[in-house]
Formats: sequence, structure tokens, C-alpha cells
Amino acid sequence: MSHYDIEIESLTKHYGPIAVLRDVSLQVRPGEVLALLGPSGCGKTTTLRVVAGFVAPDAGRVRIRGRDVTRTPAYQRNTGMVFQNYALFPHLTVRDNVAFGLSLRRQPPAEIERRVAEALRLVRLGGLEKRY
Repeated sequence: MSHYDIEIESLTKHYGPIAVLRDVSLQVRPGEVLALLGPSGCGKTTTLRVVAGFVAPDAGRVRIRGRDVTRTPAYQRNTGMVFQNYALFPHLTVRDNVAFGLSLRRQPPAEIERRVAEALRLVRLGGLEKRY
């Protein structure tokens, strides 16, 4: 078993002649929080899209908890991605936006509430659950 929740090894991705990712590698340990920072166009979103399975890399590997998921479809990875655009679900409350993926997976209501509360606590948004 791997010592990492996520391992990215030598990812490369081109869009036409433009190399968006060039030999990107990183490891995320269990419980670790990682932030990808950089200017627009540097490959942050592409890296996340490759990890989530929305985009296939041209080269390299993605492992989740030791399992190579590089060619595994997104729906079989048990991952999620929240896009930067705040208007993704403007008709839903903060709570409902956070709970959306868990609801789709038909998680028990008590588990959804627990995980939503924990996620909002982690990002210091507790108390804003009812806002749109």
C-alpha cells in the first residue's frame, strides 16, 4: 500500500503544440492539504482535471492510494472537483453545493450532513450553509 493518497508522476499534457504540463510530479500524503498556486495558464486546472479523470495525460501516471488510475474513467475514480466559477450551481445554497456529489452517490443523509459540516469547518465557512 502506498504512503500517499495521490501520486502524480511525470505528467505531460499538450493542447496542440502547446505543452501545458511538462514532467509534473507531486505526492500528497493522507490528511495533507495541498494548494496549487500560479498564474493563469500555468497548468493548475489541467493537473486537477487529469487527477479527476476528465483529461487523459499524454505521458505520466496518476495513482490514488497506490492504485494506478491513469486510464481509469472519471466515474470510476471516486474523486470530485469543484470548479472555481462560483456560479456553477447559483440556485443551490452553500450547503447544497457542498452536498451535491455526496447526494449523487446516494450517501446516507447523516453521513452527508457530517461531511458537509466538516468540509465547511475546514474552509471556515461554517454558519454560511443557507447562503446562495
